[in-house]
Amino acid sequence: MPTMRYVILHGPDGLQYVEMPASHAYQLSALLLRLHKEIGKLTADNVPQLPHVSAECSDLELHDPSASVISGLDFMNRLEQRFAQIREQSYPLISLLTEIRALLAQLEQWYDEEYGA
Repeated sequence: MPTMRYVILHGPDGLQYVEMPASHAYQLSALLLRLHKEIGKLTADNVPQLPHVSAECSDLELHDPSASVISGLDFMNRLEQRFAQIREQSYPLISLLTEIRALLAQLEQWYDEEYGA
């Protein structure tokens, strides 16, 4: 069974628990930190609000019945879709999308290798 880590995020949607391969969890945290650093430079009117990284951990036991774990692949797909919809004219948005898509491609490859999906 592959080693997983959990990236705990807080933001407009409350707390989110994202399950990531241990080898990629830090990349998600670093990507979100970079996106937060750059998002203020975007001039479009449909820039999504991003969650902030609160923590990473190896084990997670949820006691709130309304809480659920999101797969890293699902989280990254949604993130990519939200950024692909931005109508930006001034800032080179493609560089941010490239970073998002690079991590997404790595996750897709990881899941294919681990689960043959």
